[in-house]
Amino acid sequence: QVQLVESGGGLVQAGGSLRLSCATSGRTSSIAVMGWFRQAPGKEREFVAAITLSGRRTIYADSVKGRFTISKDNARNTVYLQMNSLSPEDTAVYYCAARQTSQIFVTPQLYNYWGQGTQVTVSS
Repeated sequence: QVQLVESGGGLVQAGGSLRLSCATSGRTSSIAVMGWFRQAPGKEREFVAAITLSGRRTIYADSVKGRFTISKDNARNTVYLQMNSLSPEDTAVYYCAARQTSQIFVTPQLYNYWGQGTQVTVSS
């Protein structure tokens, strides 16, 4: 089993920044891909960004390209999401997720493990 714990959410004004962290524990050696998703009230969970843990491949949703950066610290078993130039449209619960195979997918159902989520609220 793998456990994921997100932190770093909060309330920020439009144009501001936040950095989310996702600490992993348990059978971390089984993880190949880490992703970030978000879900706003009344909306489906959507892909934000993902990174492979063995290499440096990253992908981003078009809505966050150039503003968000996903990174990893393998020694700390932690993945980060640096979010800059935040707008009210970024308000959501942000979840980290893990896959056990190396292909990166944007579909939430293809991720094996999930954290509990952290709230990000951007005020205008």
